[in-house]
Amino acid sequence: MRHKKAGRQFGRDTSSRRAMFRNLTANLITHERIETTDAKAKELRRVAERLISKAKRLGAVAYTPQGSLSATDKARRLHAERLVSAYIPRFGVTAAGDKVDIVEKVMINLTKRFETRTGGYTRITKLGPRRGDGAALAMIEFIDAPAVVDKVRAAPKPAPAEAEAPEAAAPEAAAPEAAAPEAAEAPEAAEAPAAEAKAEDKKDEEKAE
Repeated sequence: MRHKKAGRQFGRDTSSRRAMFRNLTANLITHERIETTDAKAKELRRVAERLISKAKRLGAVAYTPQGSLSATDKARRLHAERLVSAYIPRFGVTAAGDKVDIVEKVMINLTKRFETRTGGYTRITKLGPRRGDGAALAMIEFIDAPAVVDKVRAAPKPAPAEAEAPEAAAPEAAAPEAAAPEAAEAPEAAEAPAAEAKAEDKKDEEKAE
């Protein structure tokens, strides 16, 4: 008999497997792109897309402001929110440190973005074997997620004027050093007449004697 053969078990019991997919789904909705093993990505796709489909069944009610809904639509929306929040945590934190209401993002943002699609909200891209244990890695993302930005290539390069500024400042720094010997010679030149005056005074005193 094929009892308990549907889906991958991942060597975990039911509660541990549920907790793993709960966290993976929350991270996928928060960041819209995560890297994991290929097997986990394929199972995660089933979980994440079903949650979005539950919210999409409401149609425009999912993202319409509460003040514009009737009492019946408010009850339907509240029920859908409770179904979604029963599986995923309420809040998440982005890479920038911003707090995100995950349930609200599913109900308002994702339902509006995928309004014209009947399924297939995610894309899985294979990344090759993982270094160490050789596990097959994959990246799962929403199909309309923003493109990955290479921060190294996107960093602004310094302007040529900024590079020449230290060189221009070098002669100015050398000018005070050149002025220092002249300042040292000035007291010596001032002491010479004083010494000659003292010598003449001594001569006058000797003649007077």
